Amino acid sequence: MLLLPPACFPSTRFPSPTLRHCSVFLSPFSTTTIIAAVPSTATTPSQTSLSLELSSDDENDDESTPLYDGRYDFTPLIEYLSRSSTIDSDLDPDFLPPTSLDSTGFQLAELYRAVPAQYWHSLLKSLSSSPSITTAYAVVSWLQRHNLCFSYELLYSILIHALGRSEKLYEAFLLSQRQTLTPLTYNALIGACARNDDLEKALNLMSRMRQDGYPPDLVNYSLIVQSITRTNKGDSSVLVKLYEEIEDDKIELDSQLLNDIVVGFARAGDVDRAMYFLSVLQGNGLSPKAATVVAVISELGNLGRAEEAEAVFEELKEGGLKPRTRAYNAVLKGYVKAGALRDAELIVSEMEKGEILPDDHTYSLLIDAYANAGRWESARIVLKEMEVNNVQPNSFVFSRILVSYRDQGAWEKLFQVLKEMRNSGVQPDTYFYNVMIDTFGKNNCLDHAVDAFERMKSEAIEPDNCTWNTLIDCHCKAGRHDKAHELFEEMQESGCRPCTTTYNIMLNSYGQQERWEEVRSLLGEMQSQGLLPNVVTYTTLVDIYGQSGRFKDAIDCLEVMKAGGLKPSLTMYNALVNAYAQRGLSDQAVNAIKLMRAEGLKPSILALNSLINAFGEDRRDAEAFAVLQYMKENDLKPDVVTYTTLMKALIRVEKYDQVPAVYEEMLLSGCTPDRKARSMLRSALKYMKQILK
Repeated sequence: MLLLPPACFPSTRFPSPTLRHCSVFLSPFSTTTIIAAVPSTATTPSQTSLSLELSSDDENDDESTPLYDGRYDFTPLIEYLSRSSTIDSDLDPDFLPPTSLDSTGFQLAELYRAVPAQYWHSLLKSLSSSPSITTAYAVVSWLQRHNLCFSYELLYSILIHALGRSEKLYEAFLLSQRQTLTPLTYNALIGACARNDDLEKALNLMSRMRQDGYPPDLVNYSLIVQSITRTNKGDSSVLVKLYEEIEDDKIELDSQLLNDIVVGFARAGDVDRAMYFLSVLQGNGLSPKAATVVAVISELGNLGRAEEAEAVFEELKEGGLKPRTRAYNAVLKGYVKAGALRDAELIVSEMEKGEILPDDHTYSLLIDAYANAGRWESARIVLKEMEVNNVQPNSFVFSRILVSYRDQGAWEKLFQVLKEMRNSGVQPDTYFYNVMIDTFGKNNCLDHAVDAFERMKSEAIEPDNCTWNTLIDCHCKAGRHDKAHELFEEMQESGCRPCTTTYNIMLNSYGQQERWEEVRSLLGEMQSQGLLPNVVTYTTLVDIYGQSGRFKDAIDCLEVMKAGGLKPSLTMYNALVNAYAQRGLSDQAVNAIKLMRAEGLKPSILALNSLINAFGEDRRDAEAFAVLQYMKENDLKPDVVTYTTLMKALIRVEKYDQVPAVYEEMLLSGCTPDRKARSMLRSALKYMKQILK
C-alpha cells in the first residue's frame, strides 16, 4: 500500500459507493470506488453543501472568493465521519482520539493526502455553520489523527472563530484547551469574545497573551474597538484607555484600526476625538471608509454642528467617495437640529440632482424640519411626495411630527396627526404611542394619556418599559403618587419587568412623599433584581434627601457612589447646593461648590442663584455679590433671576441706594427685566424717597 503511486484524480464523475469497515490488509480502494477528488460540474443538491468554497473569515468582508474548482469532493469523507464515532458533538475536553485506526479511515487518508492545506481550511469554513460545527470538528480530529494538513493551530482557530460566530463562546474556550495557545488561536479567541460582546474576557485574554510573550496585534485591537463601539456607546473613556495601551505596545495604526477608532469615538459621542483620529488617518495618506466618515457626520448632526458636518461631507466628496443616502441624511440631520430649514431643503434638492433617492428617513427629517418651523402644510406636501416616489410613510415619520408638536406644547394637534396617519393607511406602533402618552403627560392631560394607553392595549400593541415609565412618571409629576404606585404594580403583573429607570422614578415619588421606609425597601428590591444603581439613581437620592433636609443621607449617597467607581454628576451637585441654599445653609452650600470644583465641575446658574438667595437671607450681601463675580470669572452669564435676587439681598440689608445700579447692570448685560425685577426697583425707590423725606 505504501508503494502505491499518488492518487490520480479522474476527469469523470463516479458515484460514491457505500464505505465498509475492513482490515488494513485488504486491497486498497481504487479511484473508481472512492472519490477523493472529482472534476465534475454536475453536483447534486445534497452534495452542494460539501462542495468546497472559501467563505469569508471576517464579518466585514464585502464578498467571499470561491475556491472550489471542480477538483475535490469530500463527500465520502463526510459520510464516513458521520457514521463513525469520531464526531464529538459535545466538544468534551476529556475526549481522546482512538489508539487504532480502521482500514476505511486509513485508506481515505491515503487518498486525501495529496489535497493542499488551503482546501482543508476552506472545507472547514464551509462546514463551520452552527448545524455542521460538530462535523467540522470531526474533520480536524481526523486530519490530526492521520498527520494530514499539519497547520493544526489554523484549523483550531477556524473552529474557534466559527463557534464564536455561532454564539458558542463556552464551547470555543473548551476547544482552545486542547491546544497550546499561539498568537493565531489567541486571535481567534479574542475575536470570539469581541463578537459576543464579552469585553472583559477579551481584555483578559490580551493581558494573558502579553504574559505568554505574544504582543497583541492590530487584529486584536480592531476587534475589541468594534466590541466597545457596540457595548459602550455612551462612554469614550474605555476607548481612551485602550488607545493608551496601543501606544504602550508601540503598535503602528493601520487603516482598519484607525477607521474603527474613529467610528468608536463618534458612536460614543466624543466627536472631537473622532475628528482628530480622522485627521490622523488622512494625514498618514490612508483613505477613510465611507461608513467612517458618515459616522462622524452623523454625530456632528446629532449635536447640531451643521457647518462642521457639511465640511466633513465635502471632504468625503473631494476624496473620491460618492455619498449615498445615509451620508446625505447625516448632514440633513445637522441642519434640522440647528433649525436651518433652507439648508435642509437644499440638501434634499442636491440628493435629487445627484440621482440619490431619498428614503423614509430623509423624508422624516424634512418633515421634522417643517414641523419645527410650524409649517404643517409643507409637511403634508412632503407626505404626498413620499406617495408619488413610492416611499411608504411609516409610523416613525408621524412620530417625529408628534415630537415636534410636543416640544412646541401644541398637544391639541396630536389628534390631527393621528387622523392624517389613519388616512395614509399607517398603523401606530409602540414608539408612536409612547410619544403620544409623553406629550399628554407633559401637558398635564393625564386622562388623555390613560386613554391612549388603553387604546394601545386594545389594538394589541404591547406596552414596553418606555411606555410604562412614561405613564408612571407623568402621574408622579402631576402629584398623583397613589396612581403611579398602582401603575408600577400593574406593570409587574403584566410581565413587564421594571428597569433601573422605573425604580428611579418610583424612588423620586416616595422621596417627595418622604416615605423613607419605602425608599429603602425599593432600593433593596432593585438590587435583588440584579439592577445596580446608576448616576441617575444617586442623583435622585441626593435630591430627595437634600430637599427634605436629610443632608447626612445625601452625603452618604455621594460617598457610596464614589466608592462604587461612579463619578458624581453636575446635576447631583447642583441639587445638593440648591437644597442647602433653600434652607439658608449658605456655608454648607459653599462647601458643596468646593467639592464640585475639586471634581472639575462647574455649578449651574440655578444653583448659584440659590446660593445668592441663601446669602441674602443671612444678610451677607458681600458674599452674594462675590457669587456674581464668580459667575463673570467663569463665563457663566447671570440671568434676570440673578440680578433680581441681588436686589432683594440689598433691600434686606437696607442698601436701597445700590439697587438702581444693579438694575442698570442688568439692562446693560442684555437681560430683560421681568415683573418681579421692576417691583424690586420700585420698592427700593420708594424706600429711598421715604428716607429723603
